[in-house]
Amino acid sequence: MITLSRAMVLAAGLGTRMRPLSDAMPKPLLPLAGQSLLDHALDRLTDSGVTDAVVNAHWLADQVAACVAARSAPRITLQREDTLLETGGGVARALTALGDAPFAVVNGDAFWLDGPHPALQRLAAAFDPERMDGLLLLIRTAQIAGEVGRGDFMLDPLGLLRRPEEGEVSPYLFGGVQILSPALFEGAPGGAFSLHMLWKRAIEAGRLYGLVHDGVWFHLSTPADLHHAEDVLRSGVTRALF
Repeated sequence: MITLSRAMVLAAGLGTRMRPLSDAMPKPLLPLAGQSLLDHALDRLTDSGVTDAVVNAHWLADQVAACVAARSAPRITLQREDTLLETGGGVARALTALGDAPFAVVNGDAFWLDGPHPALQRLAAAFDPERMDGLLLLIRTAQIAGEVGRGDFMLDPLGLLRRPEEGEVSPYLFGGVQILSPALFEGAPGGAFSLHMLWKRAIEAGRLYGLVHDGVWFHLSTPADLHHAEDVLRSGVTRALF
């Protein structure tokens, strides 16, 4: 168990599959249920005790800057990236601000509703720095509307993750929410690289784990996904579940 006080929100992507909505607005600033996806993510972090966050920005960065400047919590450091650093490079650049303790990383377009207990608090309670370099929030593919492909991860009874082998279909997708240890980044390259490279290394070392989400999660890849999520939230179905 850890105390979660710092986090990073990844908001620098181009959001190409969300075009044309993302042509004039970064994907994390698209509205859902009355506020931007980025604000939803930052609210979840604040509600779970995070006091300091880094938000990176590249595409239409001034709009992201204006969004975070309008907030009172958490305390936000804006990380402008003149060139795309991808997920791993973006987090690696922010490590000084994220400190020496494990921290949360949330995709700027991740949108979820908590179940009986907040997902970030469940992750923090389950994170064991002695055994883990990363703990990822997983979503059951059976609960997702739309195309999910072969899934992302296989999960063993102890929570250890591995990638599906050829011919396997995984029942889980990564939900865009995770807790990472700074140790995961030891020996990481400079510049742009994906977190997938570090996940692979952690899997080989037996130090990447998963936790299955017990609430609602929305796959937000295309404009149709966003409209579907708005319809579901407006219907009140999710309020009846929790």
